[in-house]
Amino acid sequence: MKTFTAILMTAALATTALTQTTHAGSTTDVALTSALGSVVGTTVGRHVGGSSGALIGSAVGGGAGAAIASDRRNRTSTTIGGAVGGATGYSVGNSMGGRNGGLIGSAVGAAGGSALGNRIANDKRAERDYYSHDNRYNHHRRHHKHHYYR
Repeated sequence: MKTFTAILMTAALATTALTQTTHAGSTTDVALTSALGSVVGTTVGRHVGGSSGALIGSAVGGGAGAAIASDRRNRTSTTIGGAVGGATGYSVGNSMGGRNGGLIGSAVGAAGGSALGNRIANDKRAERDYYSHDNRYNHHRRHHKHHYYR
């Protein structure tokens, strides 16, 4: 039980250090925090509920880690990507490498999923802003609204 407490405290300190020193929304920061959250979730879930608990914990931890570090506008896509990636990575890693493989797989899967979700959200927003008709056609009228009354 002492090792479990030590792992949990180390993860909490590392998460606090990552979220305080980084800018929200960076893809690297989102991936690292999601991977760390997925590993913590997998470890806690394994102690609480065995293999099924580890699978659920990896999804919850990966999603929560991604949500903490992501930008407000990207939070939903990043959380979904981190959760799906963490659970998928855990199940693949567990079947290939056993117990340690599950931890590594959940970390890699959550990092990849959250980074992909962050990128998708950024691309969708950029495309929406590019094709917005209000910004393209009415931009000059907005700033010179009262030009004739000067």
